[in-house]
Amino acid sequence: MILVTGGTGYIGSHVCIALLDAGFDVVVLDNLSNSNQTSLERVQSICGRSLVFRHADIRHEEAIHAILRSCGVTAVIHLAGLKAVGDSNVRPLNYYENNVLGTMRLVSAMKRANVKTLVFSSSATVYGIPKYLPLDEKHPLCPTNPYGRTKLVIEEMLKDLCRSDDDWRIANLRYFNPVGAHESGLVGEDPLGLPNNLLPFVAQVAIGRREKLQIWGNDYDTPDGTGVRDFIHVVDLASGHLSALRNLRQPGVLTVNLGTGNGSSVLDIVRTFEAASGRSVPYEIKERRAGDVAACYADPTFAMEALGWKSTRSLEQMCADHWRWQLQNPDGYHGSALSKTGAVQAFPPSRMSACASAIRTGDAERIRGEHTAHQR
Repeated sequence: MILVTGGTGYIGSHVCIALLDAGFDVVVLDNLSNSNQTSLERVQSICGRSLVFRHADIRHEEAIHAILRSCGVTAVIHLAGLKAVGDSNVRPLNYYENNVLGTMRLVSAMKRANVKTLVFSSSATVYGIPKYLPLDEKHPLCPTNPYGRTKLVIEEMLKDLCRSDDDWRIANLRYFNPVGAHESGLVGEDPLGLPNNLLPFVAQVAIGRREKLQIWGNDYDTPDGTGVRDFIHVVDLASGHLSALRNLRQPGVLTVNLGTGNGSSVLDIVRTFEAASGRSVPYEIKERRAGDVAACYADPTFAMEALGWKSTRSLEQMCADHWRWQLQNPDGYHGSALSKTGAVQAFPPSRMSACASAIRTGDAERIRGEHTAHQR
């Protein structure tokens, strides 16, 4: 039984699919501050299996502890947290509270419940401005924004935890740029408001929800002058979590990049998405944004050595899968036909029946009454 924090979100929903398809049972904890529970209906429809959902907040230790104990959780994949670089500059304290304090409360509850296997969602932002490329795990760490600094603080905290107690087995997964969607078109990225990431913005321009794309600078030292990043298909990223979980056999901390090792420019994305969608993506060039770098992409060698994992999906497939999601869900999960018509089946819960029963009664009533909260 795996607890997935932030499991209703973009990456979390794809991780849940990977886990269920691999035969794991799953309980999702999420406060729905930036996601939609409909994603889990879609996940269960895709997999033909049930999972347990708990509406709770990672900052509430007692709620987490009760879920860990009542569900018989054996490991945690921790994805919950605030994640927008720009927003972190405006609201840094919110990021330290949610990301750092929330993780501290989570691992404290895990320690009390004697659950000491953790896969943590970190970020390539911990590297800061690249001193060399591609970025390997030995690159100096110097994040340039509060979001990246919260990820680095958490990584260091988890290392200290392992030094203090050698029963812990932890993986820090440093993501590069997740894009794409599940091939079914049922699960994908559904940003609230203005998208913070490139591909959802491109897709919304292609489908007509937005007039044009702003490209921030075209005078970088790159092949076409626009910024270059390492885009990884979200399904490949999800499989990386599964590989990490299966390879946490020894005590200590395992730190791994999850990327493709290939850099694609903003204009590469625009052209590839136009080819995948058959739609034009108008854009305008704007001044560079402060803090942006010319290029950033991974050295994924260690992921293959340590986890036996590598990305397999091309940029063309990333764009095609995202376009399929966008076409089938022009307004994201809002107004979902699956949710409104009840088309998602109630699948037999197999080994999770005892967990679901325990969560619905007894201590879980106290969890609902006292500890469930939305992030503000």
